[in-house]
Amino acid sequence: MTGPTATPPDAPHPARAKRPASGSDVATGVRSAAPGFLRQALADARSSRVPALSPYVPERPFPWNGQGLPVAGTGATAEGSIDLDRVLRLSLAAPTGTPGRLRPVPSAGALHPVRAHLLLGPGCSLPPGRYTYDPRTHRAHPRGPASADVPRGALVVLTVAVSRTVAHYGHRAWPLLLLDTGHAAAALALAASPALDVRVCLDADAALLSAAAGLPRAPDWQDAWPGTEPELPLAVVRVVHRDGRSADREGALSAWAALPHGAAPAPLPGADTAPPRELAAARHLLDHIARAPEPTGGTWHPAARPKPVTDDVLEARRSAPPRDLNHPPGNDLLARILATARTAHPAGPAWTAAAGGPAPALYALVPGRHGLGVRASGDARPTLAHWAARQQWVGTAGAVLLAHGCPEDAPPAAVRSSHLIAGYAVGAAQAHATALGLRSRPIGSWQQADLGAALGDTPGRDWIVHGLALGGGGSAPPSPPQPASPP
Repeated sequence: MTGPTATPPDAPHPARAKRPASGSDVATGVRSAAPGFLRQALADARSSRVPALSPYVPERPFPWNGQGLPVAGTGATAEGSIDLDRVLRLSLAAPTGTPGRLRPVPSAGALHPVRAHLLLGPGCSLPPGRYTYDPRTHRAHPRGPASADVPRGALVVLTVAVSRTVAHYGHRAWPLLLLDTGHAAAALALAASPALDVRVCLDADAALLSAAAGLPRAPDWQDAWPGTEPELPLAVVRVVHRDGRSADREGALSAWAALPHGAAPAPLPGADTAPPRELAAARHLLDHIARAPEPTGGTWHPAARPKPVTDDVLEARRSAPPRDLNHPPGNDLLARILATARTAHPAGPAWTAAAGGPAPALYALVPGRHGLGVRASGDARPTLAHWAARQQWVGTAGAVLLAHGCPEDAPPAAVRSSHLIAGYAVGAAQAHATALGLRSRPIGSWQQADLGAALGDTPGRDWIVHGLALGGGGSAPPSPPQPASPP
């Protein structure tokens, strides 16, 4: 970069001179919930320490028994009911006839750790009750009945089964799990019909989410359901009709939480494939940051689909191979995608775009004005490539959208929201980019990426959390889609 001098990405930083705690160090200290535990884990995930090499871990069989029900119910959705078949097919379902890795919703390493628990009241294409969704078979497995006072519509509680991601990414796994959950929430929100009222909650208390989904709390899981893989709840999406009959959104979770636990999954011996200490650290950390100060129903925000995004676009979106991302998208299109990311959620990180082309620069939206403003002149992409786990293709991408913030001493709620909202916003931006004819690829893993310090601001305050590489149309035919898989 020219203008504000960028600190070389491999230069030692005074605030990071001490080596961050290792995964085993973190696992040892997590149970005591020491004040410095989260800061150490965040520094470790952002450090240059490379996870140990690990082979790809195959996806385990779906843990809930039975054949499951078609999510369209009887196959003929009643008039006025929420078409769960459509919503889930356009969001989380694995395409028919594929191995199940390359899905519309991105996931680090194509591991897809996010699971969806459906809490259905009246007005859905399935009878009221608790279900869990199998994206490979596109079927819903009943887990228990609903009471008479559960609200109308559907609640989808998103949980993560962390073992495969931790086995692959080690100490870098837990931020990727948060980003994956944000992407899944965005996919659900975009897939719901514009005629529906869709609300997203990314800060509800984990204990309340577990109880609503009929699951044990993460610390109690193995005692309650021994031999099964724990799931940690991180977000919830609500879908109802715009008919004025919707119950209070916070009360919706409480109504489900008052019911007993649902059916348990089947034990899967050997499901924990990651090193025990790193696995324990990731689970305790995610449970720690997902605890709200009070067991509230969280903050609910309306979700909107960008106008150019159609059902066909949602089915077509995939992570493009790096060689398809070399052409700059043009400043007008870049401004539109940047605006989609910034407005997807009212909270969360800040947004900047690094663009190549004849006049490379860092751009940001200027409040009250159309188009882009130059934040710093020069080509930031080589530095970004170094920061993005040394993925050299990032240095030749047409443009890279950057979500940044989350200071090194951020409290748990801010760490959670920064990553969940970044994943959610990049999910919306990727769908919009597809609708505009652009190719894209999320970038989840960032090391030593202190953007604020590189631009001359106070070190440790403004870190890159997530990215989206963008490429305009080129002369070469598009390559087959690939999983978004930071090393």
